[in-house]
Amino acid sequence: MSRIDADMKHVLDALAGLGARPLESATPGAARRQPRLADAVTAILARQNRSQGDDGVEAEAITIEGAEGELGARLYRPPGLLSRLNPMMLYFHGGGFVTGDLDSHDATARALARRTGAIVVSVDYRLAPEHKFPAAHEDAHAAWRWLVQRARDLGGDPRRMAVAGEDAGANLAAHIAIRARDAHLTQPVHQLLIHPIAGSDLSRPSYGETLRARPIGLPAMRWRFRHALENSEQISDARIDLVARQDLAGLAPATIVLAQIDPLRSEGEALGEALEAAGVAVSVLSYDGVTQGFFGLGLLVNKALFAQSDAAQALGRAFAPARHS
Repeated sequence: MSRIDADMKHVLDALAGLGARPLESATPGAARRQPRLADAVTAILARQNRSQGDDGVEAEAITIEGAEGELGARLYRPPGLLSRLNPMMLYFHGGGFVTGDLDSHDATARALARRTGAIVVSVDYRLAPEHKFPAAHEDAHAAWRWLVQRARDLGGDPRRMAVAGEDAGANLAAHIAIRARDAHLTQPVHQLLIHPIAGSDLSRPSYGETLRARPIGLPAMRWRFRHALENSEQISDARIDLVARQDLAGLAPATIVLAQIDPLRSEGEALGEALEAAGVAVSVLSYDGVTQGFFGLGLLVNKALFAQSDAAQALGRAFAPARHS
């Protein structure tokens, strides 16, 4: 396994010190109650007598339309917005379809809003095992339709909307791009896919390299799929196994962000290759020394800052008004 950066290890050690246990040893309910990376950041800052500071981003609780009723969501408004026609982003948190929520990935949503100047909507989609596959995918599609319809009311530009997500959330973001294309809906101008769930082959190299990785290794990914899917065959469903799809042409340009110490790294690389082969503009950015979940840790982890900056540059190019003049 690759050598972990000292600042990443510091966060993981703090997480362990808070009592976090391996996912595979917990029930879904217990896993959701466990300390999270965001809690580890808070604990470290408290020990250092530091605050998280004011990033100038305003967050507001809202409700949006899901596939089977209303969903909670959080609207992030960065400083310096125009009165109307601002870029927008629909963001989906990580957690392997089983864990995660608006709070666990608040730092990522804030960073994306602040660095891109876009209004970000983070979605609290339904989780398994209470709502197994494809409930989250149906919620994601419904959320996109809602945002397309409401963009102007929220101060956004429906011609400049992107999708983004982490692990399961990245899979949902890609699903939106595919489904919007197929249904002839407004398509996102960009896909930001942060260590996406994108394949069904758990024998890919990065799975074997992360048997004991923290916070997520091969055993945790097996646990996630076991709880997220109705049966083992569903892992090969085209909505999960994006790498195997033969219909990736015509999708929005994509930026794929990968962590070196992550079971999802190999399938993220394979997704980049598949998109490129299909003629989709794609950039694959891989960061050594960090693990799954690193992207939102910019207060403490240097590679997170690099990744946020790189992602923001790609999104900034996608949001540039010249694309739509």
